Amino acid sequence: MNNFDSIICVGQTTWEGDFQKAVVQLMTELSARHRVLYVDYQFTLKDWLMGIMNRRPVPVRKLMRLSNPLTKKVVDTGGEVYVWTPPLILPVNWLPAKPHDWLVRWNVRRVVKGLRRVMRQLNMTHPLVVNGLNPVFGLPMLNQLNEYATIYYCFDEITIAKWMSRHGSRYEPEYLQRVNAVVTTSETLRRSKALLQSKAYCVKNGVNFDLFNQARQLIDVRPDSNPIVGYLGSADDRINLELVEFCVQTMPDVTFQFVGEVHEEAITLRLSRYPNVVFTPPRQPADLPPLLAGMSAAMIPFVCNEHTYTIYPLKINEYLAAGLPVVSTPFSILNDFDGVVELAASPADFAQALRRALADTSVTRVEERISMAKNNSWKKRAEEFEVVIGQLVQDQTPTPIPVTH
Repeated sequence: MNNFDSIICVGQTTWEGDFQKAVVQLMTELSARHRVLYVDYQFTLKDWLMGIMNRRPVPVRKLMRLSNPLTKKVVDTGGEVYVWTPPLILPVNWLPAKPHDWLVRWNVRRVVKGLRRVMRQLNMTHPLVVNGLNPVFGLPMLNQLNEYATIYYCFDEITIAKWMSRHGSRYEPEYLQRVNAVVTTSETLRRSKALLQSKAYCVKNGVNFDLFNQARQLIDVRPDSNPIVGYLGSADDRINLELVEFCVQTMPDVTFQFVGEVHEEAITLRLSRYPNVVFTPPRQPADLPPLLAGMSAAMIPFVCNEHTYTIYPLKINEYLAAGLPVVSTPFSILNDFDGVVELAASPADFAQALRRALADTSVTRVEERISMAKNNSWKKRAEEFEVVIGQLVQDQTPTPIPVTH
């Protein structure tokens, strides 16, 4: 067989959730032209217990096979995605290398056995496998699904990511050399992974443009109150707390709103004492446009370090799709946004840049921001990803042998 009949994506995140996920958005767009099966987050026995105690959202009935673990999702691109909840696996990330590796193989055998059943049910016989930042599962899964090819979709630096670095950094080098290609979400990551995989491509994060652009239709005459500078997403150790606190202190007439989970206790401790700081719990993606509509500007106040240098942030295009002016630290390579997003490194410069952003309200500038986001939509990114797939197909298609007489 010289082509694939479906795409199977092995994710490291749940399909559902309170924020936009690159791999989910990409699969949603690809489903408009391909049959897609998404292997959902691999829940462990520990996760299951947390779900039983209502301490974490866990699909307990699906995991116990009391309800169908395979769900068909009709997505807004007009396509369909099958989402499959794998069987429960053992929590092994905490173990040292030798027992970890043995039990990972046991976990993978359970997942592969169930996945083969689902493939037969859906008549998927020769899939293209896309692995979403999960080389620990990816390596022992190679050549287990009669796959056409495997693409490693790398959207974070695994040697730095706390949740994957312990064992992921051991598995990734070999995995990179054995997959057919790697696609990264930043140029920095592409350069790094190209040292081990010659077929390395960069397809940057995109934006669900139609969703976030809804904020423009929701904007009404704002009440006579403080302007809001917003931040979407998890607030964690990437936040430059000193920089943010300086802005909060020196701009008391501006409200700073953080929308999402706070994973760094120091952020809450230091900022919650200021009356012009608001923490808003995470919201479903569909509920974000009204929040963005109430903002006057947005910020990405990341620290500049080895980890953030590899990031191409999802939120930057989400802000722009809403027409918001954006101020960011120069934490990564952001040349794509020259002239549209202002960069500022020091606390004083960042505060001054925010002042300029709050005054940057001309229709021309708003349209410029929206146009840039539209050019960075997930639809465009899926098309770029398909170029990579096309290259793999071309590389793996046998060259006809000329007929000699």
